[in-house]
Amino acid sequence: MNRNSLWASASALALSFSLGLASCGQQKKTVVGVVPKGRSHLFWQSVHAGAAKGARDAGVEIQWNGPTGETDYAAQIQIVENMITRHVDAICLAPIDKKIMVGVVEKAAAANIPVVIFDSGIDTDKFVSQVATDNYGAGRMAAERMGSLLGGKGKVVMVAVQPGGASTMERERGFEEALKEKFPGVRLADKQYGMADFAKSMAVSENMLTAHPDMDGMFASNESSTVGASQAVKARKSKVKLVGFDWSPTLLEDLRAGVVDSLVAQHPFKMGEEAVKAAVAKLRGQPVERINNLAPRLIVKDDLDKPDVQAQLNPDLKKYLE
Repeated sequence: MNRNSLWASASALALSFSLGLASCGQQKKTVVGVVPKGRSHLFWQSVHAGAAKGARDAGVEIQWNGPTGETDYAAQIQIVENMITRHVDAICLAPIDKKIMVGVVEKAAAANIPVVIFDSGIDTDKFVSQVATDNYGAGRMAAERMGSLLGGKGKVVMVAVQPGGASTMERERGFEEALKEKFPGVRLADKQYGMADFAKSMAVSENMLTAHPDMDGMFASNESSTVGASQAVKARKSKVKLVGFDWSPTLLEDLRAGVVDSLVAQHPFKMGEEAVKAAVAKLRGQPVERINNLAPRLIVKDDLDKPDVQAQLNPDLKKYLE
């Protein structure tokens, strides 16, 4: 083979190798890890669907993984640690505990993996964006509904979620402070934690119904606490006014039936979508909104058949999760 032939062969080989590398580069998608507090509740399934839509629209891939229970912060830490080790491009995290999860968030930031916090706040500034419901405002919204229902007088109790969960703690704080400010004649007589568990939430609701037979109202600050409270109210055939938070098919049935007076609704689908969009924007050097507060919405029985309410309460999960 002459020199010109050798040169032509070497050039062809180099071109082929370059094209191969380019092809590999095109096949490698940006990966965003998305870590919810849990996986079982409809709320998190809706977040998952929204995150999947955000990823599909942006042409990236998500890796969805969360602990089974919303109190298992050790499992959540391990999941985030694994994502850091695999060096995903970005992480979207709903922290189970605002203090305990600080270390792993700061570790990701130190590894140059941008972190978007969603649903619930955290006690560090090492994140690029936070996407969450205005939880304090949502709690105040629930208090205003309760105060109006009771005509500004009466005794209420609260089915809280768990200590350390920033989002639900803000709702509960908003509820308590709004009652004191706007309805001094409404007294919060008891507050017990259901620990993000349906059965425990039902048990503490029953305990409070027994301890306070003269109560007028009950506030429950997330999906599991509201489901537990509504089950207890139905079992006791109580006429207590129940204002809850989030929704599920069962809760919507209870709202239609009058067991639940009203539900403060979040938009979990939009939350998941916005969190992934923020992560991708950061990776692409685009502007990112530091704090993105999503407005809550109070839903009563007469709202259930409104098209915009139906769109929020019944996102097409199959379209994005199958």
